[in-house]
Amino acid sequence: MWILSRMKAVGVVMVMVSLHHLSSSSGQDCLSNQELQNSLRQVEKMLTAHEASYQQSLRSLRKKLSALQNSTMGIGKTSRNAACPRPESPVHGRRLGRVFGVGHEIHFLCKPSYELIGPRTRVCLESLKWSGQQPMCRLFNSTSNSLPSFVPAAPPSSSSSSPSALSPSSSSSSSSSSPSSYSSSSSLVTSPSSSSSSPTSSSPSSSVRPSHCTHFLGSTRCTCDVGFTISGRDNNICTDIDECRLFPLGQPGRLCVHQCVNTPGSFHCICPAGYDLAKDARSCKDIDECENRMHNCSADQVCVNTYGGFQCATVECRRVKNATYIKTSPMRCERNPCMVGDRGCTQAPNSISFHFLSAVSNMSAPRVLFRVSAARVLGDTLRFGLAGGRGRGHFSVQRSGRQTGTLLLVTPVRGPATLEAEVEMSELENHALLGRYLTKVTLFISQYDF
Repeated sequence: MWILSRMKAVGVVMVMVSLHHLSSSSGQDCLSNQELQNSLRQVEKMLTAHEASYQQSLRSLRKKLSALQNSTMGIGKTSRNAACPRPESPVHGRRLGRVFGVGHEIHFLCKPSYELIGPRTRVCLESLKWSGQQPMCRLFNSTSNSLPSFVPAAPPSSSSSSPSALSPSSSSSSSSSSPSSYSSSSSLVTSPSSSSSSPTSSSPSSSVRPSHCTHFLGSTRCTCDVGFTISGRDNNICTDIDECRLFPLGQPGRLCVHQCVNTPGSFHCICPAGYDLAKDARSCKDIDECENRMHNCSADQVCVNTYGGFQCATVECRRVKNATYIKTSPMRCERNPCMVGDRGCTQAPNSISFHFLSAVSNMSAPRVLFRVSAARVLGDTLRFGLAGGRGRGHFSVQRSGRQTGTLLLVTPVRGPATLEAEVEMSELENHALLGRYLTKVTLFISQYDF
């Protein structure tokens, strides 16, 4: 803008000088129109030449400004992008940290059952090299520690457990020779909660280590291995963080479902008998002793897997006055034909089915446990109800469809406990009883909440 103003001022001065020259000449001798036009053309050519020179100078200045701006941005970009090379994650481990600029830190940790050999923390130096050596993960010595470990990058602030669906252990039979055959199904969903086991701490001597100090930009920076916190008068000591005490059992954010064992820089989770440690190294997974043939049930017994164990159940046909039963399948008894006019026999259940379920302690209620459905109906009415069993106050039967009844658990039950319920389905025609079909449900409740 300054150059443009100067050029305009020069042009105005030149025009004024020309006009002044013309006016001076007019005082002596008047110019003709032709001479006046020639003078104006000369002034116009002069201004055009100055304007072209100005445009050329302006373009040159813009190019210089653009080059200066690009060089400045390049210098800033280069300084911002100064970073150390991308470090590799150790085999059987992982790297924490995605920023590799000067002064930034990265951390390393290993998978369960592995220990870290080398520095847990490395810093990007001004020389664009990482401090320390590349760490590696080594399998734990089986003679010194047989438990899998979990090394957190930092003590978590919270953790949540989402409900998990657990399939009940049940057995049933769908065959029937009665006029009304029926099918049944069960449904159990459990909510995990904490155990009352207390955490175990490691020895004090192995819980203290020297800190790792790095001299950077004229100052000293001291850090600790993951799982330790800086302490001491000169920040030269690292003390183990007891994760088990920091996140106790029974509170939100607990580290282990059952029992936590603190170790130097880490912790272990332990499960009770009948459970295996899950892949996340924190939860407990039930062992199916029946499927894995780890039970001692006899040939005439039924193995029922429960949470944390198993039960050997015996299925025996009921003895009823004036009626006899025969076992038509491992889980079903059928009534033998009745004599004509034997009212006591015809009032007895036509069939008795046995089902075994397992659940965790303190399972939330109300909860659907079992459904009984009629495959075909000969009468005009179906009725569902509770006929008996131990723990009747914990159960209720509701009709969930025209041919379906549902067994509900209406109150939470703390285990270990065994509850029984007898669900009766009656078929009627013009209020006359056509048949009764009984389902005996046995519920084994574990002592654990998971």
